[in-house]
Amino acid sequence: MEYIPNIIFILLLVAGIGYFASNIKKIIRNVKLGKEVDRSDRKGERFAQMARIALGQSKMVKRPIAGFLHIIVYVGFVIINIEVLEIIIDGITGSHRIFAPYLGGVYDFLIATFEILALLVLITVVVFWIRRNALNIKRFTMGELKGWPKNDANYILYFEVVLMSLFLIMNATDFILQTRGVEGYAHAGEIFGSFPVSQFVAIPFESMADGTLIAIERTAWWLHIAGILVFLNYLYWSKHLHIMLAFPNVYFAKLTPQGKFTNMEAVTKEVKMMMDPDADPFAAPDPNEMEEDPASLGAADIFDLNQVQLLNAYTCTECGRCTSECPANITGKKLSPRKIMIDTRDRLEEVGSIINKEGEWKDDGKTLLNDYITTEELWACTTCNACVEACPIGIDPLSIIMEMRRYLVLENSAAPSELNVTMGNIENNGAPWPYNQMDRLNWANE
Repeated sequence: MEYIPNIIFILLLVAGIGYFASNIKKIIRNVKLGKEVDRSDRKGERFAQMARIALGQSKMVKRPIAGFLHIIVYVGFVIINIEVLEIIIDGITGSHRIFAPYLGGVYDFLIATFEILALLVLITVVVFWIRRNALNIKRFTMGELKGWPKNDANYILYFEVVLMSLFLIMNATDFILQTRGVEGYAHAGEIFGSFPVSQFVAIPFESMADGTLIAIERTAWWLHIAGILVFLNYLYWSKHLHIMLAFPNVYFAKLTPQGKFTNMEAVTKEVKMMMDPDADPFAAPDPNEMEEDPASLGAADIFDLNQVQLLNAYTCTECGRCTSECPANITGKKLSPRKIMIDTRDRLEEVGSIINKEGEWKDDGKTLLNDYITTEELWACTTCNACVEACPIGIDPLSIIMEMRRYLVLENSAAPSELNVTMGNIENNGAPWPYNQMDRLNWANE
């Protein structure tokens, strides 16, 4: 009978981690629906960029208040969950604060640090809730944040409050039980851990009987670890998936200058052939160089995007910094870079759900273009890269916009009339103006 709690804990742990692993496999599968892209170059620069941006939060602090508050929650959540390792070992073995005898004063320092961070996280979460729900900040009230995105952000804040509160209640009751020398908590009269915050939380519990305190401590302990496992599995549906994906996303972000766009291989080959004086335009193509299934020119759906772009969609924090910096959005245009990323993720999840149900992809008659993202949004973009620069974790909405605009031009010939005229002039006259090459310098003779 004494091992039943340990068995229950192990089953809970295995179920929680197993379900999480199965969802991570779905994400990996969905990302692999995109085209492969080689980002294996310049590994040293990529690791440095990951350490600076994902770990060091260097781009978050460009907005000092929000950045500082985010760092508190980020550091607090990461460091406090170090204690989860001890909770897991205690849960499996039935021990109590198993690290304490071995770490001594270091353990006291760690517990004190955890508690101070937990208090700071609680305060910061309250500030975040007020910013999102009471201050009417524009980027938190835009259309794409209605419904689930807004609720999701609030659910995460509520999760944080519950987890931090359970942590402090667990420590508060544990502190009292240790001071009373209760069996299973006492350590030869020595108090394990320093409790600068929970010693005040403990005040309402001091008059309670030992049995009641044990029940509260055990309940808080079980709910705390269960809450962490629930939160872990909730991440799959949440924008807070960036907690894990920010690191690979920043690592695989492009290192080329922001104004440099990728060339399409098929178009590049054709241009090179046109510029080669020795090339025979009427020669039959080499069968060894022909593609069995010619790639789409641009992107109409998630299958036409590359894997890094799909990873971007899953990593998006929906913070809205990109949209708040977008000149098109600021001037009232329909474009919102954040919506581009949300729509891409929603479409990717829709495709993934069909694969889950049918066992393979079956065309549902929808595409990312038109069914999710409109041409009006795409052509509103000025390609200024403000959204890319603003993103704190290296997401590139512009690359998706450009691929979809390529599709409109090269596959559908659906560019705006002004652009069609310009491109026609370039094709016919070698310049964007409606003059042939012989007349191009007439203005100089006037």
